[in-house]
Order: sequence, then C-alpha cells, then structure tokens
Amino acid sequence: MGYHKKYDLSVKTGTYEKNGETKGKYTNVGLILENDEGKRIVMIDPLFNFGAVRREEGKDMVMVSMFEPKKDNQKQATSEEE
Repeated sequence: MGYHKKYDLSVKTGTYEKNGETKGKYTNVGLILENDEGKRIVMIDPLFNFGAVRREEGKDMVMVSMFEPKKDNQKQATSEEE
C-alpha cells in the first residue's frame, strides 16, 4: 500500500509574451501523494521562497494551483502554460 502522485502544486511566478499574447509562467513547488485508501500527503519544496511571489494588493496569501501530473511526452506545469 504505497503512495502515488495525485497532483503537482504550482505557483505563478511571472508572465511572458507569445504571439502577442500574455501567458503565465509557473514553478512547481510541491506535490500531493495519495494512497489506495484515499489518504493524502502534501510535500512542499523547502527551498521555494513563497515570500517572493507577487500577490494581489491587500491579499496576504499565495495562490497554489493543483494540476494532474502530465505524462512524460506532455509539457510539465513547471515551465510555461500555454
């Protein structure tokens, strides 16, 4: 009864322009593991500086997005989202 990766956790760390369109750049900050009984564990990258993430004015929390893991032949959420 082991754990398997259920989600990647990502934070928007910037933007970039592609074909005249603004896109978001995301950094992987952790993952959620789940076992066969549905119990989940959150693992966070201890070296990621959440204090450096830009927040909306008046907000005191960082938004973390959950993405289902991509297959090896698909682009990872850790780089750029199109």
